[in-house]
Amino acid sequence: MIRVGVFGAGGRMGATVCEAVAADPELELVAAVDPNRVGASAGGAVSVADLQAVADAGADVVVDFTIAEAARDNLVWLAAQKIHAVVGTTGFTDDDLERFEAAFNGAGRACIIAPNFAISAVLMMRFAELAAPYFDTAEVIELHHDAKIDAPSGTARLTAEKMAVASGDWAPDPTEHEMLSGARGAEGPAGVRVHAVRMRGMVAHHEVILGTEGQTLTIRQDSTDRSSFMPGVLAAVKAAPERSGLVIGLDALLDI
Repeated sequence: MIRVGVFGAGGRMGATVCEAVAADPELELVAAVDPNRVGASAGGAVSVADLQAVADAGADVVVDFTIAEAARDNLVWLAAQKIHAVVGTTGFTDDDLERFEAAFNGAGRACIIAPNFAISAVLMMRFAELAAPYFDTAEVIELHHDAKIDAPSGTARLTAEKMAVASGDWAPDPTEHEMLSGARGAEGPAGVRVHAVRMRGMVAHHEVILGTEGQTLTIRQDSTDRSSFMPGVLAAVKAAPERSGLVIGLDALLDI
């Protein structure tokens, strides 16, 4: 039995994680922490303010669905407590990742950070990576709910990075006059453009459009409910005790 704590337990994603952990016979939800929503209940646990609750409860793994500003300190603290981390929080810098890698390597524990825990999103990234060498142009579009504060999404950034590694030979952007600043989106790795949409009624959606002479290919992934992320979260929680150091992306666990 793996004992699990949740940071950000009072939010929608955190609460969904609590319910999923509580429903899994291989896992035990032992603590829920959310200083902004003390008293919120999910999965039979009531949120408290103090991080120490997960250590006191003997958590083996903590799932963090907070925000980058909080998670930066949370993760280093978890490493110091020798607790594995599974992280859905996005917005980390390269410096952050180096810090986490050093902390968890030193502790002999795992820090699994996945920009997206939906299996369909992992497959979308892999398909885009496979398609990249066969096309001359590509653009990545991510569409999220209006409460997401970072842009572009970690999934969109990672998708563009994987495509850039697969092929650095992209046609140059022909735009000479951008009539509205930002109309062409952000310039990602190898010049692949990345666009972010924030809209009420959406959850998480990613689309990659690739084009070459006479043909286009569109790869799209849609998460219409937060439950779509739970199989990936639970897989990461169960894999964490067998790992150490920094692991980026769910694909590293699924052999995709």
